Amino acid sequence: MADHNYFSNLIWQIADLLRGPYRPPQYERVMLPMTVLRRFDCVLAPTKTKVVAEFEKRKGGKVVGDALDTHLNKAAGQRFHNHSALTFEKLKGDPDNIERHLVSYIKGFSKNVRDIFEFFEFEAEVERMREANILYLVVSKFFDVDLHPGDGARKGVPNEQMGLIFENLIRRFNELANETAGDHFTPREVIRLMVNILFINDDKLLATPGTVRKLLDPACGTGGMLAEAQNYLREHHGAAKLYVYGQDYNKRAFATAASDMLMKQVDHNGTGNNVRYGDSFTEDQFSTETFDYFLTNPPFGVDWKKQQKEILGEHEKRGFDGRFGAGLPRVNDGSLLFLQHMLAKFEPVRPEEHKHGSRLAIVFSGSPLFTGGAGSGESDIRKWVIENDWLEGIIALPEQMFYNTGIGTYVWIVTNRKEKRRKGK
Repeated sequence: MADHNYFSNLIWQIADLLRGPYRPPQYERVMLPMTVLRRFDCVLAPTKTKVVAEFEKRKGGKVVGDALDTHLNKAAGQRFHNHSALTFEKLKGDPDNIERHLVSYIKGFSKNVRDIFEFFEFEAEVERMREANILYLVVSKFFDVDLHPGDGARKGVPNEQMGLIFENLIRRFNELANETAGDHFTPREVIRLMVNILFINDDKLLATPGTVRKLLDPACGTGGMLAEAQNYLREHHGAAKLYVYGQDYNKRAFATAASDMLMKQVDHNGTGNNVRYGDSFTEDQFSTETFDYFLTNPPFGVDWKKQQKEILGEHEKRGFDGRFGAGLPRVNDGSLLFLQHMLAKFEPVRPEEHKHGSRLAIVFSGSPLFTGGAGSGESDIRKWVIENDWLEGIIALPEQMFYNTGIGTYVWIVTNRKEKRRKGK
């Protein structure tokens, strides 16, 4: 069976067709949604006839919206479906109507997938490819990439391998598209270090059969940290379940992470909407939840002027009942707001209730470490963390670790369940 690098390279070669109408940093706008589309087409193929028949039977009836989606997902045997009679094979067979049919095909998906393609803003790319006269060629080439999941009689691409293909592509496109230092892609080595330290003391807990843990990344980007955390659990603690959750307000990054979750069919809480869109500061999608683990690499030095009114209001009115009771950093760097946002979602330490506290790893520049004298917001936040004995360690990373920025970077490890030997240190 071909490995994930074979498929990644195959898809990567198709990107050459975009040269001219697209610059290399823009290739991902087409290649990631097309990969998702082709995978979903292959996954849904065995039940396609059944789903289309079920849709025709129920069309115009009383069951509509989410209820209809639920029925059709059940018929598809997946967390999504497509009730259009079109497939990649039929799209390839009608070059003259390729744009109209491709858009119609995407509109035949269940709402969760349609939403993803809206966030990809893919219709604009379909039009752009049509104008450049490359749309049919791109669709044809993707039809040649066999991403069927396989069954007993046929070897295919299982969900885990598909996840690795997608991760590989995301990483390559992120490296191409890294044009600003503030919005950076986290190198895999850094994520692995963070994940290993995050789980370092939990072997016994994670080896307990039936263990279920929850992890949140409130600035998840394309989902690299979520994927790496799951890879770690799969390698080291196959019996434990790790439900991963993420939030991001970059549309394409959110769409990519949400696609990855759907394609992998990862452990989830039953609703399937583990990755959510919105600004974590002003539209907290997990406001009532607590988590066992947190991993994140928020943008460096990004200001919070747009969110200032809401954040200031929460700080002044709710204090420590809200998320930002300890203080507010200067408005030109919101890094310490992410730290407080996560600390507010920590599990208490009550082992008798199966609550074992929380642990987080976050990438910071030097600013949260050094900026702000005594009495400043930054100083008050640092003081609060240290006086509660939550800071376990700060790791200075080698310079030049992040694409397009040579600034010093640090991983903070923060927890409310330090080991006895680490208490007070």
